[in-house]
Amino acid sequence: MRKLISMLMISALLLMTACSGNAPESSQEIPETQAQTQPETEKIVMEKQPGRFDGHVSNTVISTGNNYMTKTGIYRVYFPVEQSGELEYQFYFSNTADSTWHEGGIAYAGKPGGNYQIQYARVWTASSPDSDDDTDLIEITFDGSPEKSVSPGETFWSDAVTLDVPEGKYLVWEWSLEGEDIPCNRMTELTYAYMINNKNNNLVYNMDVPCPQLIGTNREVRKKIACFGDSITQGAQTTPYAQNFWVSEIFEILGSEYAVWNVGNGYARASDAALCGDWLERAQSADIVTLAFGTNDLVMGQYGSSTASSADEIEGWLRTLIQELQNAGCQVILFNLPPFDFNQETEAIRQEVNSRIPGIAQETGCAFFDWNVLLEDPDEQGKALYGGHPDDAGCRIIAEAFLEQFGDLLKE
Repeated sequence: MRKLISMLMISALLLMTACSGNAPESSQEIPETQAQTQPETEKIVMEKQPGRFDGHVSNTVISTGNNYMTKTGIYRVYFPVEQSGELEYQFYFSNTADSTWHEGGIAYAGKPGGNYQIQYARVWTASSPDSDDDTDLIEITFDGSPEKSVSPGETFWSDAVTLDVPEGKYLVWEWSLEGEDIPCNRMTELTYAYMINNKNNNLVYNMDVPCPQLIGTNREVRKKIACFGDSITQGAQTTPYAQNFWVSEIFEILGSEYAVWNVGNGYARASDAALCGDWLERAQSADIVTLAFGTNDLVMGQYGSSTASSADEIEGWLRTLIQELQNAGCQVILFNLPPFDFNQETEAIRQEVNSRIPGIAQETGCAFFDWNVLLEDPDEQGKALYGGHPDDAGCRIIAEAFLEQFGDLLKE
């Protein structure tokens, strides 16, 4: 009964979603002929709005959103950094699930985490999990204390620390947590992530790892870029631990003059993001946001539903997200839906959404990136050339095409 009530509440919220604006709910309000004949629309760029992430930028390409739940344990993650050297770090946390995993039995968008206790947290640097060149440990504190009690739905920052991460080394994050329903990220071998066995202190690979939602630094950058989407943005099914997903490839080409914050979550839907919670607020802190949702809306539908989302529903959620991001002063680059080897019925919905997306971008003043044409077999509509989750080769093609199209925008 409790789960049913939660599902009904979330569904009601999603139906009412318009956040701070009044985005059209479906294409029925914008006839196709009108969208096709609209004049060219200049990109909408509003004044950047102040926010609580001002002064902090991500210093890793690894996604650290909350899309699952875990429990008591000692967790360790090795984060590759975007800029090496000595920097001031501050870490941000949200005790709420950002997005829905599978059918939402374990985690759904907006689900508060449980009460848990941080017993300690610390950072250091290392070349690899089996290296012996670790630096001295630096204790992380929260309002001066090494321990913290965390309440359901709470957001909070650590105190700032200074850490020197040499070129080629990882920032190592470790903390000991006690509690249930602790929000975490399903890593899928994106970086080295472990749970420590208390009996012998061995590192045991663990896919479900609680992390800070922002590995933040105060470094100066030319642009802040947030990549907002699902597991295809997160980087799933690329070579383990190699950071060959398209978000990382974009950063590698741009270099550390730019901050790239990967806010992609596995299994995430546009309907999750359109709840306009902390997850969206993190994306809103960027200057430029890539917006790539829709696949899981077709695979699973919104939380609480037993059917795939319709083209009208997906369009409505995308319009809400565009408006919210633009209201925060972000430049939005809207992606269409990539091929995913769907069945005939689902593929028809994907094609319908994709037919609308250029018009949505034109009308709302977004830029548009057609990664479907890069990833789809030209001889078979809907067939994914590089896998539904693009492999390393597909991700490199995405990154190069993206930068060829938007290089000038990034340099403005």
